[in-house]
Amino acid sequence: MQHTFFQFGSNQWSLFIDAFTFLLLSGAARALEWAWLRPRRLERELRKQGLHGTVYRVLATDLRENIRLNKEACSMSMPLSHDIVPRVSPLLHRTIKEFGKQSFTWFGPNPILTVMDPELVREILSIKFGHFEKLKGGLMSRLLANGLLSPDGERWAKHRRILNPAFHVEKLKRMLPAFSTCCDELIDRWTNSVGPDGSFEMDVWPEMQNLTRDVISRAAFGSSYQEGRRIFQLQDELVEHIVKALPTTVLPFNWYLPTENNKRMKQIARDRGSNTHHEHNCRKGEGHAKWRDHKR
Repeated sequence: MQHTFFQFGSNQWSLFIDAFTFLLLSGAARALEWAWLRPRRLERELRKQGLHGTVYRVLATDLRENIRLNKEACSMSMPLSHDIVPRVSPLLHRTIKEFGKQSFTWFGPNPILTVMDPELVREILSIKFGHFEKLKGGLMSRLLANGLLSPDGERWAKHRRILNPAFHVEKLKRMLPAFSTCCDELIDRWTNSVGPDGSFEMDVWPEMQNLTRDVISRAAFGSSYQEGRRIFQLQDELVEHIVKALPTTVLPFNWYLPTENNKRMKQIARDRGSNTHHEHNCRKGEGHAKWRDHKR
C-alpha cells in the first residue's frame, strides 16, 4: 500500500511538472512571437512594399528615442518661425527627412506607418473592406481618453451617434452665455495684469488651456463648474504620470507593476470617476428640480 501511495504521489508530481513546463514553454513561445518574430515579419513585408523606416530593436524601440529627442528639442530656444514640426514632433521630422513622407517607426513591437500623401490618406480612410484600426495603447490610453479617439468600428459609430445631439446648433447657442462669461473673466484678468507702463509679458498657452477648461466646465457642469475644473486638474496630473510610464508601456502587464507611478494613476482614475459620477448626479438632480418647478 505504501508503495502504491508513493507511486501515486510521484505520478502527481510528474503531471504537475509537465504542466508547469508546458505553460512555461508556451509563454516563452508567445513572448518570442510578440517581441521578435511578428515584428520582424511585419518589417520585411513593409520593406518589400518599398517602404523605409527605422530598424526594429527589442526593448530599444523608437519610443525611447522619441523621449530623448523631445527633451533635446525642449532644452533649446524655439525660433520665431512657423516651422514647428522639429519642436513638437522631432522623431517624425527626422524620420520623414531620412526615409521620406511614406515611412514607418516602431511603438514597441508595433510599426507605425506615416502617410503624408493626401490621395493615399483618402484611399486608406475610404476602403470598404475592414476598418481603419487605431493604435491600441492599453489600459493607460483608455484612462486618458475613451471617447471618440480610441474606439474602432461599430463602437466608434455608437459613440458618434450619442455625441451628435450635443453639438446641434440650437444646443450650442444655449451655451453662449457660458462662453461669454469665461471670455469676460479672461479679459478682466489680463487687464488687471497690465503694469504701470501699459504692457506686460505672459505665456498665452496655459491661459488658452484654462479658457478651454472653463468653457467646458461651465457648459457641462453648470453651477458646479469648480468641480469640473478639479477634474481637469486630475486629468493634467494623469497625463504627467502616463508620460513618465511611456518607456514601460510596451511591456506586458506593465499596468500591474506595483510602482508609485502606477498607484498614483489608479488613485487619480478613482478620484476622477467619483467626481464625474457625483457631478452627473447633481446635474440630474438639478434637471429633475427644474422639471418639478415647471410642472408646478
